[in-house]
Amino acid sequence: MITLVRRATVLCALGAALAACGTTGSGTAPRPAPSAPSAPAPSASPPRAPTLAPGPAGLTPVFEHGPRTDGGEDRGRGGKLVALTFDADMTADQGPRAAAGEHFDNPPLIATLRRLKVPATVFMTGRWAEEYPDEARDIGRDPRFEIANHSYSHYAYTDDCYGLPTVPGDRMRSDLERAYTAFAKAGVANPMPYFRFPGGCYDRAALEELAATGVTAVQWDVVSGDAFATDAGAVTRQVLDGVRPGSVVVMHCTRSAAPVTEQVVQAVVPELRRRGYRFVKVSDLVGAANGRR
Repeated sequence: MITLVRRATVLCALGAALAACGTTGSGTAPRPAPSAPSAPAPSASPPRAPTLAPGPAGLTPVFEHGPRTDGGEDRGRGGKLVALTFDADMTADQGPRAAAGEHFDNPPLIATLRRLKVPATVFMTGRWAEEYPDEARDIGRDPRFEIANHSYSHYAYTDDCYGLPTVPGDRMRSDLERAYTAFAKAGVANPMPYFRFPGGCYDRAALEELAATGVTAVQWDVVSGDAFATDAGAVTRQVLDGVRPGSVVVMHCTRSAAPVTEQVVQAVVPELRRRGYRFVKVSDLVGAANGRR
């Protein structure tokens, strides 16, 4: 047995250059077993959107504008930040008007923002997403834009808010959540945890009701005045006169109620860029307010 083992060892050593020990007489080395295909790398989760810490007594926090700074070292990239926001309004009872041909959307406005390479935040009602699901999905999938919550119904969360119908206090949270459900059904990817009160109207009771949802309420510091306006020049001047570093500008994405908004954007964007402003989304301003750049 010892002799056989030694002989086998010698033969293996002599033939190592041609074949491994234990090969067949043909001298052909066995092919290595095919390796299993590697699993595809898991896709990265989208980054968590920045939000504000709860307000006093745990109330829903309210964001109105970003830091009032010219950007300092960021000035070379356009350190003065400004966010254009567009309310895609449609109330729960306006379906018959849409069916009759009234346009609550504004595709030319979205096309202009894309052409001018302007990031923007669209505060969308759930009813709008139901009426225009393809447009909602298209906006939501474009990384230049982000979609945030403007309620499902566009009914007011306080009494006496520009004549809007009122959501009862015990239904405010479900109205907000129903909008997110409508976004998901339309295929909107990653809607933001931001909420804009219909009409901008809120009180302490509304902030208490929504606190458990974890959203940040987003208001504005520049009113464009585009709603129902017919003079694009006047709206343009109002925006340019009001913008400061960190501003949040409120406009509308509704052809029937804001017919001059696209013209205003075409005038405002190049002028603000000339003044050294850089356009960002609301999430960027909230992140800057939190010290996140």
